[in-house]
Amino acid sequence: MEVFPNISPDEKDRTSGVLEIDAQLVDDISDLIDSNQKGMVLNILTDLHPADLASVVTHLSKEEAQKVLEWLPVESAAEILAELDDDFRANLVDTMSQERLTAMIDELDSDDAADVLADLPDEMAQQILPELEDHIDVKELLSFREDTAGGLMAAEYIAVGTEFTVADATEEVRRHSDQVEHIFMLFVVDELERLVGIVNMKNLLLSPANVKIRDIMTTDVVSVTTDVDQEDVARLMERYDLFALAVTDERGCLVGRITIDDVVDVMREEAEEDYQRMSGVAGGEEHTDSVLQIVRGRLPWLLMGLAGATMAATVILLFEDSLAAAAILASFIPIVMATAGNAGIQSSAIAVQGLASGDIWATDIRKRLTKEVLVALVNGTVAASILGIAIMVYGAVTGLKGPLELAYTASLALLFVIVLATTLGATIPLLLDKVGVDPALATGPFITTSNDILGILVFFLLANWLYL
Repeated sequence: MEVFPNISPDEKDRTSGVLEIDAQLVDDISDLIDSNQKGMVLNILTDLHPADLASVVTHLSKEEAQKVLEWLPVESAAEILAELDDDFRANLVDTMSQERLTAMIDELDSDDAADVLADLPDEMAQQILPELEDHIDVKELLSFREDTAGGLMAAEYIAVGTEFTVADATEEVRRHSDQVEHIFMLFVVDELERLVGIVNMKNLLLSPANVKIRDIMTTDVVSVTTDVDQEDVARLMERYDLFALAVTDERGCLVGRITIDDVVDVMREEAEEDYQRMSGVAGGEEHTDSVLQIVRGRLPWLLMGLAGATMAATVILLFEDSLAAAAILASFIPIVMATAGNAGIQSSAIAVQGLASGDIWATDIRKRLTKEVLVALVNGTVAASILGIAIMVYGAVTGLKGPLELAYTASLALLFVIVLATTLGATIPLLLDKVGVDPALATGPFITTSNDILGILVFFLLANWLYL
């Protein structure tokens, strides 16, 4: 059986572990697993990066994925665990032997080990934890909330004293090279383990061996405490272009570090979560989730949208007499609803994006409101003018009764609706952020539905006043 039907041997060698993962490759691996061809499966998988291995595993059946984890060396299987999403990983290891699972978790950095244990049933986690080599560090990490700097950090780092020489510090790096995978900098602490500075690797390598660390360290250190939210951590590292960030306790003592690879994961997760919430899905849905989990995330938003649409329909029913007197008003309902929804989504999306990046603060309500109102007035005037002209032309062609009054009414209503929807879309995310609620909740169905209701109400009130 040809394992790589679309890739020549030379091309396979050139991929060097970045072989493209596609359906054909997964099908081939699945067939080999079903045939119990352990050697051939391992021959393929050893060419893949851990992230690609995880991608393959998530596209296999549960039984096949479990076989892969059993066949692979402990180190490789552990790397896959660290790459899998939480729910899929927990489901995958629920029937794995405790000895094998313990050996895999023991290969992980303390932060990844804590993440895996947190997803296991409590009884299983309590049995595995004491068997881990770094069980003290892992237990401490488990005490922090998952979405904080404490839950994100790793307990492996290299710290040196101010009186160390460059030679001493270099030897310290050698001694800890097996425990600390990526060494971006050395942290400098005093006799009480309080963080007082950092030394980047360039300065360490270029300085004479007998120079004291205190003479080459940087004292202007950016750090966070264990309770800082992970979004703030990501924003801080992005702002200052940091590869590693020190984490301290409330006394300023160094307790861990956060590296850029962890922060990239946070940025991706937060962006995906915000996008899902803006689309009317509870944040956190994964492609490996069960049908019930997906329904739980989506149904409440659909029901909220249904309730909002029912309220909009109720508003229309309140003006049943107006529709009976001038049926043409019904043709403007979708125009008003669509425009109100679009205007609200535009302004709310910019507000949410700005809050997420830190460019907009919750205290910027007055400034944002002024700018958004001016934008809405310009956009509304242009859109209202185009609608008014279209109504006049239509009236002239069809002999519509009162085209001028209708054009004036519809245009004015559209202007009001755009200003109102834009204002709400810009301010609601800021208000939610100010009270500690995720501003992404302000977008999607919430903004669309509320603006539909208000838009219809404004339109019919003006129609009754000016046209009828």
